[in-house]
Amino acid sequence: MKIVTVEEMLAIERAADAAGHSYAAMMEHAGRGLAEVIHRRYGENTNRRLLALIGKGNNGGDALVALDYLGRYGWTGTFVTAGRPADELVARAQAAGWAQIEWTASVTSELPRLLTWADVLMDGILGTGIRLPLRPPAADLLRAVRPLLRIRAPGWTAEAALESHSAVVAVDTPSGVDCDTGEAAGETLPAQLTVTMAAAKIGFTRFPAFELIGDLEVVDIGLPPDLPEWEAVSLRMLSRETIKGWLPDRPNDGHKGTFGTAWVVAGSERYPGAALLAARAAFASGAGLLATACPASVYRILAGHFPESTWLPLPEEEGALAAEGAGILLGAMDRADSLLAGPGFGRAAPAREFLEKLVSEAVSLPPLVLDADGLRLVSKLDGWPRRLPAETILTPHPGEMAELTGLDAAEIQADRVRTAERYAAEWGHVVVLKGACTVVAAPDGRASIVPVATASLARAGTGDVLAGVITGLLAQGLRPYEAAAAGAFVHGLAGVRASYAIGDPASVLASDVIREIPRVFSKIKRGR
Repeated sequence: MKIVTVEEMLAIERAADAAGHSYAAMMEHAGRGLAEVIHRRYGENTNRRLLALIGKGNNGGDALVALDYLGRYGWTGTFVTAGRPADELVARAQAAGWAQIEWTASVTSELPRLLTWADVLMDGILGTGIRLPLRPPAADLLRAVRPLLRIRAPGWTAEAALESHSAVVAVDTPSGVDCDTGEAAGETLPAQLTVTMAAAKIGFTRFPAFELIGDLEVVDIGLPPDLPEWEAVSLRMLSRETIKGWLPDRPNDGHKGTFGTAWVVAGSERYPGAALLAARAAFASGAGLLATACPASVYRILAGHFPESTWLPLPEEEGALAAEGAGILLGAMDRADSLLAGPGFGRAAPAREFLEKLVSEAVSLPPLVLDADGLRLVSKLDGWPRRLPAETILTPHPGEMAELTGLDAAEIQADRVRTAERYAAEWGHVVVLKGACTVVAAPDGRASIVPVATASLARAGTGDVLAGVITGLLAQGLRPYEAAAAGAFVHGLAGVRASYAIGDPASVLASDVIREIPRVFSKIKRGR
């Protein structure tokens, strides 16, 4: 699924219209697709009764076209108009059997009855071009409807809502959402489902919009093939289908070497657990062989807790990896398909010297993932991007990204996508900018967003798990960008599943996330 800004979408529509695919034709495609989605999602389990809220803009037009097609599927109901939609579209909906009510304050008393009767509430009042704050009559209608809905917490499902109240379906966007910034009016109706036209909007990946859109489906608007403005959109929203296509086959006649050898070098006296978490995650993601290198004192603590890994104890100084250990590690990696370095290193001088010596042999290194303290340490080295193997995967959170770039963390957060894209291209490495809706960017301009945000991942150790998953996928032969994006997607879903399994995101541990990784892979591979 492509992701666009509002201006990009407008430019795409203008170009399509100039190429002969008219705005009316785009609206026809959009309305038909909207009706098909609503009928597929709700038509079999309801009485097929719908209340539509219609504005005067293009998404109100999309909704009116959808009413015509829904009528053909056997749906019935009423539409409430706020403003003045196109007369011919209103007439078309009426001819399909839908009753119209023009919104005035006197209609407020009718809303409880209409909402109780309807199985689905379609929100087609305002589209992507809104400016906050909202103005009458749209603001008044939304303000009247919102208190009558059973507003649920994030994560609620359409199926659960149907047991007690109308399911809210937003047309293109929930009315009142700024589709660039993600800001939202207080009157906005949280949707169980947003059916967006042609592409997701960048604001959907920002808060509070992310928690207002519900499930997201995209419908085709019939854009001409090879439209340059459409082809130029490089930003994608990751999906299970995309990730499934990237995952390697696992033939039954394969052996452990078939699925790659991952190395993890991590840990220090202060942070021993980082090595164990990263190593377990790498193995859980499918690597055939795993070797864990760590300070000797950490080895003595951890080795018995993870017998599936081989272990390489390394010299230490001040509780951290000593510089001389880099040569030992390089000499031991005669078989290595990926290497993770950095989790739990600490920031003592010996750890920095170890990392500096390690990357000085970049030509000898396998595909590299650099995480956590490794990022902070490497940022102190002059010309560090040139010292790393090409397309090294960097996994910073905003604070670490600030150290790597010299930017303020708030500046990074204000435009996460462009920041990741800029520095991936400038450095020649893959950037995984962690956080709610993690951004993954490649040096060649590809970029994607993981549509997951969960408080269960706001815990110490979950970053080590992410780095481990990516390393395991890299060992199995995925290219760096695909390994990074797939790893971030799987990690995000594992965090969501862990929250459900534990019952409270506040109680999820990093090890709980690891336990969910195999289940996430299984669901993706089975297409569920």
